[in-house]
Amino acid sequence: MDAKRIISFLQEVMANNNREWFAAHKSEYEAVRAEWERGVGQALERIVTFDASVGNQRVKDCTYRFYRDTRFSADKSPYKNHLGAYINAKGKKALRGGYYLHMEPDHCLLAVGNYWLPTNILTACRNEIMANEEQWLNAVESKAFKKYFDTKKDTTDWNESWDAPQGFGLTKLKTCPAGFPRDYEHVRYLRLKDYCAWHAVANDFFEGDGWIDEMERVFRAAKPMMDFMNNVIDDYE
Repeated sequence: MDAKRIISFLQEVMANNNREWFAAHKSEYEAVRAEWERGVGQALERIVTFDASVGNQRVKDCTYRFYRDTRFSADKSPYKNHLGAYINAKGKKALRGGYYLHMEPDHCLLAVGNYWLPTNILTACRNEIMANEEQWLNAVESKAFKKYFDTKKDTTDWNESWDAPQGFGLTKLKTCPAGFPRDYEHVRYLRLKDYCAWHAVANDFFEGDGWIDEMERVFRAAKPMMDFMNNVIDDYE
């Protein structure tokens, strides 16, 4: 993938986010979009080799619109400053976890898991953690998971933002969720409100074709965690 060309175009969009400029550079956008979709296609082909569940997805099923919905936003910029793709067996709007690729100047990343879950499913996931504690810990405290997602035992120092270089759990409760034991040894996992694991990469990470192998390593490291949760979530979808 020509990551340099994509990042350069996105930087230009960030500096000139208006319809007049975009119209004058529409051909470059189309070339960049085609290049991005080619890369997403490569990612999809590789992910299928270790997660056959996404084999029903096509590139167009996984990519997002570049045009922003500004109806309910104070920011009226018409275009996004990033390109994203979410590879999920049940589609981009599914509750179950999937694989996310994100290209944005100085904020590229790979992510795996669930971004948002309703309370009843969160409760079911928390119960599953307690009922199958050993399996859960093997998934989220493995050497590979910690390498890419920096799981921390100190609950006061967990990464909670895409701005962090890596992390697990974007949002969490301040205390133990109601109905669960406060003295549970692994309560930090019960406090999570999502099961999203992310790993930031450099602007040039997606350059060429060599990134596919590292992408696979990152995604494989988080897959046991995601599979654990998807086994619960699939009962509700």
